[in-house]
Amino acid sequence: MKSTKVLGAALLMSTMLAVGSAQAKSLVYCSEGSPENFTPAMNTTGTSLDAARPVYNKLVQFTPGSTAVEPGLAESYEVSDGGKTITFHLRKGIKVHSGVNGFTPTRDLNADDVIFSFERQWKPEHPYAKVSGGAYDYFNDMGMPDLLEAVTKGGDDLTVVMKLSKPNAPILANLAMDFATIQSAEYADYLMKKGTPEQFDQIPVGTGSFQFVDYQKDAVIRFKAFDGWAGKPKVDDLIYAITPDATARYAKLKANECQVMGYPNPADLADMAKNPDVEVLQQAGLNIGYMAMNVQKAPFDNVEVRKAIAMAIDRDAILKEVYQGAGQKAKNPIPPTMWSYDESTVDIPYDPAKAKEMLAAAGVTSLDSDIWWMPVQRPYNPNAKRMAEMVQADLAKVGINTTLVSYEWGEYRKRMQAGEHQMGFLGWTGDNGDPDNFLAVLLGCDKDGKPNANNIPKWCNAKFQEDIIKASEITDQAERTALYQDAQKVVAAEVPWLNIAHSTVFEPIRKGVTGYKVSPLGAHEFQNVDVAE
Repeated sequence: MKSTKVLGAALLMSTMLAVGSAQAKSLVYCSEGSPENFTPAMNTTGTSLDAARPVYNKLVQFTPGSTAVEPGLAESYEVSDGGKTITFHLRKGIKVHSGVNGFTPTRDLNADDVIFSFERQWKPEHPYAKVSGGAYDYFNDMGMPDLLEAVTKGGDDLTVVMKLSKPNAPILANLAMDFATIQSAEYADYLMKKGTPEQFDQIPVGTGSFQFVDYQKDAVIRFKAFDGWAGKPKVDDLIYAITPDATARYAKLKANECQVMGYPNPADLADMAKNPDVEVLQQAGLNIGYMAMNVQKAPFDNVEVRKAIAMAIDRDAILKEVYQGAGQKAKNPIPPTMWSYDESTVDIPYDPAKAKEMLAAAGVTSLDSDIWWMPVQRPYNPNAKRMAEMVQADLAKVGINTTLVSYEWGEYRKRMQAGEHQMGFLGWTGDNGDPDNFLAVLLGCDKDGKPNANNIPKWCNAKFQEDIIKASEITDQAERTALYQDAQKVVAAEVPWLNIAHSTVFEPIRKGVTGYKVSPLGAHEFQNVDVAE
């Protein structure tokens, strides 16, 4: 049965490519994995967010290729009441996709859809709050439940008033992130009445430049162009060819079976540079790759043990072998291209002899641990398994025995967020260009002292928390910088994770592809992309 499904997926893919090339202009993106679902509010991985982006829009959005915020579904907005009230004016005539899953909208997008999209994540009593598991990690980690006081309709159906409990400096950039995607309340109601509300997250309906057609798990996602408020895309069909292996993605690119690919193998970059049919775009990554140590499990609750482990790992060797020069060693949780980066941080040296002494002084004469490694290639970590093997060998030299652990990507992420690991690799690509998006989301805790879902070390620190909260409530960038730099010093002293690298992002495309821009935020977007016929 399983082999039949795989064969069917392969036939479906080849049929789609043939039909697309014969009858319409197609763009094929070789993606690295399968989405968990198609509702951005429920996801934190780039793989799932990329799969949903063609379908949806937000009130405000990032200008392609930058972190600048520009109007989206809202053609304008005003901030008043000392930064505590934002009034959004929606565009007139925003059409919703029709014909998907038997749904035909009876109206254009309006304030009801905006209210629905936020209240689903915010209000436990919302009819869709618990559908598909009801986990909204981004919304919670961004502090939105405490920050929001109300999201209501203004004087008409095209006006939305968002009231905050306090001023929040990064709020507009936050609202350009994927968790703030606006979905159709009418579609949700249609499915609820049908008794199939879970389809809302698996068969998406939005206002984006591409309309969902179908999804064959682990094989292909297909979209078609939609002539909506942002204008019709330049290609008729957008196809995601799901190809987990980087070498296979490059083979498809060379054969023109895809025109854009993500996450190349660093070892292939030299060949790509020589290939006359391929152009390699590159940009300094707004990212961090790290190895977390779970501070809720002994002996990782001891900062001296964490420092010793960090000192035992040869990151220069990792940079050379895993990143192959396509990155730089990290000493802070935020990348050096981001404002407020603390140049004065003293990095942890590689000193296994000193590490052994520190472990002995801490009473750790023998230690068995795990090291979790990601099963997928990410922009901040091109080969987590090899990295884990190198760290395993380094730690063995100081008397720490480790077992390597991995799971399917969605399962891996959920288990790490639950704190099942002792040590493990993960990372982050910034979502909005603000330091708050790294420091608060990745190392912050809620008001009750519970680590955020994306706080993989499970580390909470009162001084750090005070700094990042103050920084989010003021608008003066110099003051915010001072607070964020102080927060970085706290992290450097406490070592909840080992900063490994900030990678350079490479994106190979076929010659003849125009309009594609590398996003500093890690997104793959195709609204303005064209392909020579």
